[in-house]
Amino acid sequence: MTPVTTFAGKRVAVFGLGGSGIVTARALLAGGALVAAWDDQEASRAAAREAGVPVVDLAQSDFKGFVALVLSPGVPLTHPEPHWTVAKAHAAGLEVIGDIELFCRQRAANVPLAPFVAITGTNGKSTSTALIAHLLKVAGREVALGGNIGTAILDLAPPSLDRVHVIECSSYQIDLSPSLHPTIGVMLNLTPDHLDRHGDMAHYGAVKERLVAAADTAIVGVDDAWCAAMADRREASKKTLVRVSVDYVPETGIYRDGTEIVWICLGERRGVADFSGIATLRGVHNAQNAAAAIAAVSALGVSDEMIRQGLASFPGLAHRLEVVGHIGRALVINDTKATNADATGKALASFPDGVFWIAGGRPKEGGIASLAPFFERIEKAYLIGEAAEDFAATLEGQVAYSVCGTLEKALGMAVIDAQTSKAIEPVIVLSPACASFDQFKNFEVRGEYFRSLASAFLGFVPFAKG
Repeated sequence: MTPVTTFAGKRVAVFGLGGSGIVTARALLAGGALVAAWDDQEASRAAAREAGVPVVDLAQSDFKGFVALVLSPGVPLTHPEPHWTVAKAHAAGLEVIGDIELFCRQRAANVPLAPFVAITGTNGKSTSTALIAHLLKVAGREVALGGNIGTAILDLAPPSLDRVHVIECSSYQIDLSPSLHPTIGVMLNLTPDHLDRHGDMAHYGAVKERLVAAADTAIVGVDDAWCAAMADRREASKKTLVRVSVDYVPETGIYRDGTEIVWICLGERRGVADFSGIATLRGVHNAQNAAAAIAAVSALGVSDEMIRQGLASFPGLAHRLEVVGHIGRALVINDTKATNADATGKALASFPDGVFWIAGGRPKEGGIASLAPFFERIEKAYLIGEAAEDFAATLEGQVAYSVCGTLEKALGMAVIDAQTSKAIEPVIVLSPACASFDQFKNFEVRGEYFRSLASAFLGFVPFAKG
């Protein structure tokens, strides 16, 4: 844990008592703060009490007695409207911050030069974060991995000159972190997502940009217009910038040349690594993830040889193009983390043909119309959840589909159909292009359930239709 001593002796309100919220409250208490914590759900309040966190009804509290409101990132800050605690905090003149901000203040107060890599983007940030951590570990560095991936940031060991914090940051977390100032900031890409929480793309992009604008070294993917503009603004500020591209060769930066990742500076070209044959880095989108990760660890002094070793041994990320195994002839892929169409497009682009696609859930804005360029790769789609009928309307006349409703039925049908595919290696892929909340608690639970369903078939050759 990282005790938060910067609020020692001060009264702090904490709202949102999920996993990271309880950790935040305990870190403040460990640092000497006087904490009043609350959640709208009784089960969360009970869990907090069991963890030794003082639970106080903030609706009945005078916020003028606090110095700050520490808000869970899952609670609306601005859109569609500020949460009631945010409104009370603003009325009392309090700052509203999150757990990443508490870490940043602790680092600034005690070890301002402690290495801190922060990663964001609409898609790929979890894979990039995990890959950066893996490459650093292979190079012998001590790593604290967390944030929006896995462990809450304040549940990690404290910042230290001998420890690299590698932290995935969501837009919600960045919005609550006004003093975010990483050693290395990585911005991968920007496509429409979470607009219900940010209002529009301009605000969403502005929040994401804060991470790289404040970094000592900024690494920016420049293959979409939003991020290209961020890179231009960063360059104009005369601060250190590394451009990353999988689409073109920048004048200076790091890019993809086929299956090779290449540095280029003033016309000098240096190949770093070839990711062909690395199953956990399949697809062009993972070339972007790999290039960004290579840029980040290179800035921390990791050699090309260590980078190559690390790429070859990368185990991949659970729920993102995760190989479950083979059912008969078919390769089974768990890509439940693809909760929007752009992420699913990355998955579909990874397989040339013979795709048996399971999709659906709670739909995101825009649906799946943007995936039309990949439809020819899909032999059949199996549609589940609230989005099933809308997805069917988009696929009508272009892709064979079945409206299945449930994941169990979809997988069962796909397993049988895939055995008669003419593809050399047919692929059954769960890549929903949707949130999970209509049928599952979160995308992880959806993926774990899919994995368990598929695992029951592994090693068996199902009867094909005929």
